[in-house]
Amino acid sequence: MFSLPVSIRSTLIILSSLSHSLVASKDWNQFRGPNGDGDADDSNPPISFSPQENLTWQTLLKGKAWSSPVVRDGVIWVTNALEDGKRLWAHQFDWKTGKELNKILVFKNTNPQFCHPMNSYATPTPVIANGMVFLHFGAHGTAALKLKTGEKIWERRDFQCDHWRGAAASPIPHNNTLIVHFDGHDRQYVVCLDQKTGETIWKTKRAFDFKTNNGDNKKAYCTPTVINHKGKLELISPAAVATEAFNPSTGELLWTARTGGMNASARPIYRHGHVYVFSGMGSMSAIRPGGTGDVDRSHVTWSRRKVVPKKSSPLLLGDFLFMVSDEGVASCSNPLTGEVIWAERLKIKGQCASSPIHASGRIYSFSSEGDCVVFKAERKGLIILAHNRLPKGCMASPAVVGDSLLVRTKDKLYRFD
Repeated sequence: MFSLPVSIRSTLIILSSLSHSLVASKDWNQFRGPNGDGDADDSNPPISFSPQENLTWQTLLKGKAWSSPVVRDGVIWVTNALEDGKRLWAHQFDWKTGKELNKILVFKNTNPQFCHPMNSYATPTPVIANGMVFLHFGAHGTAALKLKTGEKIWERRDFQCDHWRGAAASPIPHNNTLIVHFDGHDRQYVVCLDQKTGETIWKTKRAFDFKTNNGDNKKAYCTPTVINHKGKLELISPAAVATEAFNPSTGELLWTARTGGMNASARPIYRHGHVYVFSGMGSMSAIRPGGTGDVDRSHVTWSRRKVVPKKSSPLLLGDFLFMVSDEGVASCSNPLTGEVIWAERLKIKGQCASSPIHASGRIYSFSSEGDCVVFKAERKGLIILAHNRLPKGCMASPAVVGDSLLVRTKDKLYRFD
């Protein structure tokens, strides 16, 4: 039923997408970039980089936080936390110089929830939209600040959720709303807030049966995605055990697919008439949107477990799906059939929790121990262009603005050009 085009296109055509214009990103406003897919199109960041090579500036960033940097109008925003979770901050940095412009104490916590050492108290990535920056720290609080001044506009600290191992799902903007996941040990729901006031527009509980009383198997960390499928908007919302699709304006449940697993964290992606979702336990599914009710038998095209990441998000470039597993296995697949075209080890230390990005036919992958591998996004096999090293390593996903690469390691913020 499904097949790739017979001819193999040139690299440029392969990486082109009719839904995106091939221009360098001027801003990077949310987790995975302007389109939420990790694709910086034809931006041209350096292939080789280190503290000694192609470095524009580096800035010390004390604390423990895995959130990605976001950028708008020459200002970088990052969230940060103490390792004990009792202080939660937002930092502003100047894009040109790396100088810290502002450090804002957003929340104080007298009794923070437990956070697993693999996680942090500031893992969700901020969102910039409509002249505001939205900061989310899970059940510890959500706030909106003025983009220019950092003045707090509103805050919400009333959403209850035992994250069990710490929060990680990033909020997303949709029109004039902010959508947030709360998939915890004790309760699981999705919230839509008014961006200007923080008031709740809708709140929808997970509707499916988890078929377990073990809350550890009910938790998830996934950032959702709003798609336009045949003129109809759907909020693709992976959780533990199942993926739900909602009307993003009302919270009405549209369809459910039992995608399995727990700890889902990879952001879903939409191409070729399918959404690609990840269970968090090393499996993934290709689902055709537009269904109603239970779509397990009617709309799931394929599922697989081979070389599937548990944490990082995928890249879908033209006719090929690229991923990097936790163990550092890079792969290229046919997104319409699930066939693995190639899978090869990057030979890195640590694990790949950071999500890879694409720019100008190249994929950039970062490990927790400091290996930064750049390889070609090609069908014919793994071609490594550079194997870079950054001290301390990365848990955060990088950002690309223009031809600059912005990387947050465990203790610093770097800009490479």
